[in-house]
Amino acid sequence: MIGVGLVLLMLPILVAQMYIKSDHPIQRRLLKPKARVEVNPYMEELVEEYEDQLHLLKLFSQTPGAAIAIVKDSTIVYMKGFGVREVGKKDSINVNTVFRLASVSKCFASFLTGILVEENRLQWDDHVLRYVPEFSLNSPEQTQRLTLRHVLSHSTGLPVHAYTNLVEEGLPLKEMLQRLQGVPLVADVGELYSYQNVAYSLIGEAIHSATGKSYEGWMIEKVFGPLGMKNASIDYFSIATNKNVAKPHLRRRGGWRKVKITNTYYNVSPAGGINASISDMANWMLALLGNRPDVIRPETLTTMFSPAIHARSKNRNYGRTHRVSDSFYGLGWRILHYPDDTLVYHGGYVNGYRSEVAVNEKDNIAICILANAPGELPDNGIPIFFDLFQKHREDIVAWEEERRKQLQAQKPI
Repeated sequence: MIGVGLVLLMLPILVAQMYIKSDHPIQRRLLKPKARVEVNPYMEELVEEYEDQLHLLKLFSQTPGAAIAIVKDSTIVYMKGFGVREVGKKDSINVNTVFRLASVSKCFASFLTGILVEENRLQWDDHVLRYVPEFSLNSPEQTQRLTLRHVLSHSTGLPVHAYTNLVEEGLPLKEMLQRLQGVPLVADVGELYSYQNVAYSLIGEAIHSATGKSYEGWMIEKVFGPLGMKNASIDYFSIATNKNVAKPHLRRRGGWRKVKITNTYYNVSPAGGINASISDMANWMLALLGNRPDVIRPETLTTMFSPAIHARSKNRNYGRTHRVSDSFYGLGWRILHYPDDTLVYHGGYVNGYRSEVAVNEKDNIAICILANAPGELPDNGIPIFFDLFQKHREDIVAWEEERRKQLQAQKPI
């Protein structure tokens, strides 16, 4: 089981102000809350062990910098930045340091779509042609069948990464979408999972057509604003001019070297155009756990997290210590079924940035890692967290249940 019944340290958001310098071990200088909060001692052990593992991953990979947040129930229980924004410099990463999210942007696309579905501006099963009548696949019949659900679940019938090369060349989205008409399909619509960037961004065109307002405009109004994602943006200019930005790195000649922030993938904003800090991601994860029904309803989240098409797991680390019994893609999310649990996650990589986010609905917990270099830390950080939880889970849950009984007994009759 990969269950996650976590009752993590009930720390205030001030924990977010902590950071760890790249040339020092990961510290445990947890800020104490002003009001006394009873802490699960077994959870403390888990957090300490997890930070030890993160330190080992950082030493092994020499990752320049990263930021991590964990949300349990309705609380941001752990949030920290560590390392540096650029190798060779002393500027530390903090919780407001901005990273590119890459394909984790796809999760935001389905999130926004769900909000607009709730407002009856469009529906999951609306046909794409209703909003983008000029769009065409190689088959007129399959074009007629294509829905927004197919777009968000990568089941358009197109071959994997159709024209992603043109995304990297910077072509406008409308031109790339037009070129898809000449691409032979590998399956009927809805029959096969096939990951996309260009076709996935059809959702932005549909939203614009259905509402008369741009995808980017709605993201700011419906997601970034209400959730307090103060550092988030969805364009190249914002990250290029941000003074508190993690610079991307690639491995060159045996070490990490800073590379230029590029404008690639901002031409496919729904697929890979969002920038955000770990504090932004923590606020978003609170909504993913159903704490913001004023922004998005729990039933909409359930729809997003439900299997839509069979899909092979992307990150093999999630199945190394816990057997995956089946895997799917939902609406903007990968879904892993274990024998007695389910994990919903997504990863992203672009331009030297690496991101991972995972949600366990059963135990109401979410975790996110943002890094300014690819490699072992972002690849393994979340699977290791869940693995460590298994070691402590029985004691953590038992302590929580006992404390609940004690509180119940103290209530007046």
